[in-house]
This record gives sequence, C-alpha cells and structure tokens, in this order.
Amino acid sequence: MKGHSKYKGLQSQSSQRVLEELAEAFNSWYEKRKSDSRANPPDYRKKNYYDDDGNRVHEEHPRSTVTWKQNGIKHDAKNNRVRLSKGVNHKAHPRALEYILVEYETRPGVTVENLQQVRAVYDKAKERWELHLVCKDEIETPDSPGEETAGIDLGICNFAAIAYSTEQADLYPGNRLKQDGYYFPKEIAKCDDSGGDRATRLNHKWSERRTHFFHNLAKHIVERCVQREVGHINVGALSGVREDENDKSKNWGKHGNLDLHGWAFDRFTSILEYKAKVEGIKIAEVSERDTSKTCCVCGRGDDRQRVERGLYVCEECDAAFNADVNGAENIRFDINESNSESSASLDEDRSTGWLAQPGVYLHDLSSGFQPQEQVGDCKP
Repeated sequence: MKGHSKYKGLQSQSSQRVLEELAEAFNSWYEKRKSDSRANPPDYRKKNYYDDDGNRVHEEHPRSTVTWKQNGIKHDAKNNRVRLSKGVNHKAHPRALEYILVEYETRPGVTVENLQQVRAVYDKAKERWELHLVCKDEIETPDSPGEETAGIDLGICNFAAIAYSTEQADLYPGNRLKQDGYYFPKEIAKCDDSGGDRATRLNHKWSERRTHFFHNLAKHIVERCVQREVGHINVGALSGVREDENDKSKNWGKHGNLDLHGWAFDRFTSILEYKAKVEGIKIAEVSERDTSKTCCVCGRGDDRQRVERGLYVCEECDAAFNADVNGAENIRFDINESNSESSASLDEDRSTGWLAQPGVYLHDLSSGFQPQEQVGDCKP
C-alpha cells in the first residue's frame, strides 16, 4: 500500500492508522458473520453525498476520521497552536516544510498537555469538521480502600453478579442491553441501505447506549467497593468463551448466538479496570472453570445442582441460593488456585441467606443504577 498514490495523501502514520481501522472493521465483520449471515462487510468510504438529481454517489473527499500520531504533531502549548504534517502529495516539494496550523481555545483552568493524538472527525449533526485533541493525563493512585476482596461473575441474563466478603451480594441484570440488542438490529434491517443515514444513526445510538451502560455499571461497582473497603476484585476470565473445546464457534441457537456475540465482556472489564485503579483497587482475572457448578458452601461440584437458570441447589449441604451469586463467591475465593480449606468453603458460623437474596440494581438512562424497588417507582 505504501506505493499507492492515495497512501501519500496523508502523513505516513495517519495512512497506517487508516489501514489499521479498516483491518479492525473487517475482523469485526468476520466475527459477526459467524452468528449473523446478513452482516454486511465494511464500506471503504462513507457515502453521504447526493448529486443534483438526488442520487447517492461516492464522495470525492470521504468524511472519514483522520488520525495524526505523535510523529505528525508539533505542539506549541505557549501559543495554543498545533502543527499537523501534510501528506507528500499535498506539498509543493516532498521535503518542503508545509503543514496545517491549528489554533485552539480552552475553557478557563484547562490546559492541553502531553498531546498524544489529534483526530479530525466530521460531525454529521452539526455538518462540520472538528479536531479532537487526545492527551495523556497522569494521576496519582490513592491508597487501597481496604483489605477486603470481591468477586465478579459476568453473564448474559445478569450482566454482573458481585459477592463481597461482608456477606453481601449485588445483581445487575442485563435486560437493558438485551432489549437494545433485539431492537436496534431489527430497525437497522428495515433500512433500505445498511450504510445510509438512518442506519448510521441507529448504529451510533446503539453504541452510545451500550457504552453508557458499561461506564455507569463500572462506576457503580467501584463506588460500592469503596464503601465496603474492597481493595482487590477478582473478575472471571472469559477469554475463549465463544469457542468450544475444539476452538469452534459455539452454537447457542438463534437468540443465544445474538446474545453471545454481542456480549462485550472484554470491553467492560477494561473500563472497570481503569476506574478501579483511580480508587486504588486492584483487578485480577481468575479462571471461571467449575465456578458455576461448584457449591461455595461445601465445595461439592455437580452440573445437575444448577436446577433452574437462576437457582442453585446443593444436594450435599441442602443449601439453595442464586446461581450467579454462587459463581461470584467462588470467583472471590478463586477456587481454582486456592488449596486452603478455609478459603474453599464458607465458615460454619457464617450465614448463607445473603446468597439467596442479593440486592438487585436496574439501569435507568437518566439516573444510572438504582435499587430495583426505586426503579419500579420511577415515572416512564
């Protein structure tokens, strides 16, 4: 690609980033079409231009995002200016010192430091180009809130179940994500053009709602952990969850495949990790092997003990509790690594009622996560 004339139309690292984004788009398509044969491949250029007759045609200058990395940026912080390197094709001479000079203003008290990237993004709503300055902001990590440990089990029906060492547990149902996962693909499928304006708006709105959910959930979990003096969180490692033992894609049926391949657990974990780090909480991914079928009270493992989707009944100790909370408690213990009897099961004098009746938090678009009874009282 380096020999192509269009490649030299941008600064070299910007051209590399365009190819990286294209590769990311195709990899995403390859993964999605395993569960959805209707998935369309990515467009090479965005089509949002009409000729005089109202026909949609390719733009001469696509409104695609362009990224300048550090080698293509010269930042003059004193005068609030940024110089962006031009591509060779746009210079009078390949070695000419020509560039795009950008002047910017910031809000009072805001300074632009440690500039990492500059991104030119076209805002369709405002019909204008914007430059996004990406800076690296280093903060001091505070002391750990405490010595307690929490365990998080990620799932589909309940997106997250959390068990605390203080004999408390929280459930975060994924109903909002599942509703969006069914609604938006159907609406997008109704569009005449999968790359048209309405389909683009729907995809953008779907992505924003999902991101909003992840950030709200991570923030709420971290706040709860700080209140409970949790300094360490074990999260179930879900790498390879979409493949079976033969490294082939799992088939969970029509709706199950939509849920499985729309399950962005890795993205949520990365959001949770940096939010926890700001509060001095350490995150560790631990194996989920046997955590869903092992009783966290007596340690007996049996697939048949998960009698219903949300109910776990142990035949050995006759305990009954929420299945996802049981998995979270086993992840908190990290049963696959610990060999001590004290951390493989609960103490005899410890209650188990909290395992059966966890707190339930539902997501509200305007107020974030609220207890179930409060969300039920909210006006639509």
